[in-house]
Amino acid sequence: MTDLVLFGTGGFAREVLQIALDINAHEPTWNVLGFLDDAPSPPESVHGLPVLGGAEWLQDRSDVRVSIAIGAPAAKRKVARRAADYGAEFATLVHPRAWVGRRVEIGEGSTVCAGVSVTTDIEMGRHVILNLGCTVGHDAVVGDFVTAAPSVNISGAVDVGEGTDLGTGSAIIQGVTIGAWTVVGAGAVVVKPIPPNVTAVGAPARPIKERPDGWHL
Repeated sequence: MTDLVLFGTGGFAREVLQIALDINAHEPTWNVLGFLDDAPSPPESVHGLPVLGGAEWLQDRSDVRVSIAIGAPAAKRKVARRAADYGAEFATLVHPRAWVGRRVEIGEGSTVCAGVSVTTDIEMGRHVILNLGCTVGHDAVVGDFVTAAPSVNISGAVDVGEGTDLGTGSAIIQGVTIGAWTVVGAGAVVVKPIPPNVTAVGAPARPIKERPDGWHL
């Protein structure tokens, strides 16, 4: 079994712990050592496992894999860079009750939750989160650091830009492109291209807020 630490101590971190435990119930794979958190006053433990420290804990621990259990794409990106500075290698976690086709590429550090369906000829980047019940159709491209909240539906040939945050129950119709570091609100229906660095809501989804380039840095 491979040693694993989960970066984050919030609700999603507890869900990722459950994914690791469910993977182990199917096939022993991960020895979960505990959690990491860079917050000034993190909890001492989560679900009986210790909070070991911040990113600096990873120094000289190349044998340990890291799962970034944080939903917010910008925060996830910052943690990934900080962890990589300490030489971290990242775990890719796929729940045994997710359905993933054979022609699907899943990037390093990504997390695929229970009930997800990912069909064929799909490219997923690094540190992607597909939360409970998401679907991804054929020929879709999902960029690095994308987070899809529960029950997001990504149709075929959709291109989701890096760092996009797809709200719960949002839907993207076939062939649409969403620009990088955009937020799509819960329940939104994306029927035409959405530019980068905006917040889009509604059915059909329309931008209601713009952000400057590099706002996520």
